[in-house]
Order: sequence, then C-alpha cells, then structure tokens
Amino acid sequence: MGEDEDQIRRTLSEYSQRCDDGRFEEWADLFTEDARFVLSGQVTEGRDSIRTLMEAMMPPERRGQHVTSNSLVDVDGDSARVSTDYLFVRPTPEGPTIVAAGRYHDVLARQGHRWRFSQRAITMLGAPVGGADG
Repeated sequence: MGEDEDQIRRTLSEYSQRCDDGRFEEWADLFTEDARFVLSGQVTEGRDSIRTLMEAMMPPERRGQHVTSNSLVDVDGDSARVSTDYLFVRPTPEGPTIVAAGRYHDVLARQGHRWRFSQRAITMLGAPVGGADG
C-alpha cells in the first residue's frame, strides 16, 4: 500500500469518526469546496450545503457508529476512485442495531497534502425498518 492509499484510507476513517462524533465543521473539511454528495437520488452540491444536510440528518439522538470495510482504492495522479462497504449501527434499548448498510462510491482529489472528497455517492442495501442514514 502506498502513501496515497494510506492517506485516502485516513480520509475515509475521518469521515466516519467525525460524523459519528458530531464534529461537522471538521467533517465538512474532508470535502472540496465544490463537492457533490448523492444520497437516495438527492444531489447536494458544495461543502457548506453538504454540512448543513448532514447536521440536519444526524442530530445527537440519531447518531451511531459507521463501520466500513472492503475499500477498493484506485489512484490516478491527483484523483482517486474508491468504493467502500458500510454499516451504520445505532444504539437502541434492545442493544446496537444496524439501521443502514450499503456502499460508498467516492471520487477524491488531492489538495496539497490532503485527500478530499469531490464526490460521495451512497447506495443503500435496502432500507431497514427505522430509517436509513449514510
């Protein structure tokens, strides 16, 4: 694994942890200014708009933990395409419950020493009872 792939995997992990922790200002910094975020056919464009969307989707009572795996990373110069499987687990009175699963389809761009999302498209593996989050 090369340095670029390591840095890309770090960006993927930071996405999950910052979102799960509700650190949306830091989370939004993982996107380019003109990024696109595609969820359930809805396209949101621009870092600030993406942050506003996620803050609305993930108030404290809806947060949980993203679990990601099987990332396939293809780097081409200053651009990369990545697909990653995910589960989103939320605490419930009965214990942790998977409330969403699917795959992220990402395009990342190198900006200086940082890899940022220029696009994240989320596909769902069905929407279990209780809603779907990404």
